[in-house]
Amino acid sequence: MIATEVPTQPEAIMNTLLQIQTSLFAGQGQSSQLAARYVSAWQERHPRGTVTVRDLAASPLPHLTAERFTAFGTAPTSRTPGQQAIVAESDALVDELRAADTIVLGLPMYNFGVPSTLKAYFDHVARAGVTFQYTANGPVGLLTGKRAIVFATRGGRYVGTPRDTETTYVRDFLAFIGITEVEFVYAEGLAMGETVRNAALESAHAAISRLEQPEALAA
Repeated sequence: MIATEVPTQPEAIMNTLLQIQTSLFAGQGQSSQLAARYVSAWQERHPRGTVTVRDLAASPLPHLTAERFTAFGTAPTSRTPGQQAIVAESDALVDELRAADTIVLGLPMYNFGVPSTLKAYFDHVARAGVTFQYTANGPVGLLTGKRAIVFATRGGRYVGTPRDTETTYVRDFLAFIGITEVEFVYAEGLAMGETVRNAALESAHAAISRLEQPEALAA
C-alpha cells in the first residue's frame, strides 16, 4: 500500500488532511520536517481528524508514458486489464485528494525545479472529466473547497526572482484542478551558512504557528 494513515478515532471525524512528501530524503528532508511540524499542530486542533501521508520518495510513481496517457483517455468499458491497473493507481491518488480538506505539500527545489516525482504525481492526477473538465470558457477544476499549504525549501534565495520556477507552477497546477486557496511557507538560504539557515527555519516555524491560529483558519 503506497499511502499510510495515521490512526485516529473513527467517530466524529472533523477533518481530513493529505500530506505529500517529495523530498529525496523522505521524512528526513527539511521540507518534510516543516510539513510534519505543521501536521502535528493541525492534529492538536483536530484530534479526531484523519491524516494520510503520500511519500513520493518511498513509493515513486512512474513518469507519464504514452501507454499511461492512453489508458486515462480510454473508455472504462474498453480498457485492457493493464489499462485498468494503470487507471486504478491514478484513481487512488485522486481519491486521496478528493477526500482531503487540507493538503500539505513538502516542496524542495532541485536544480531550479520541482522534484521529478512531484511532476509524475501531477501527471497522474490531472485527468479530464475527473479532476478538471473542459468547457466553452476553458478548463474548470473539479477539486474545489480545499486548502493547500506548501512548504518550499531552497538552498539559495529565489522568491520574487525569475529563478523561482516552483511557486507559479505549483499554484497554477493546483488552481487548474480546482484548488485555489494556496499558501506558501518558504525556508530559503539553507545552504548559505548556519546563521542564514537557522533564521530561515525559525521564520518558517513562526509561520506554522500563525497558520494554525483560529484567526488564520477563519481568514
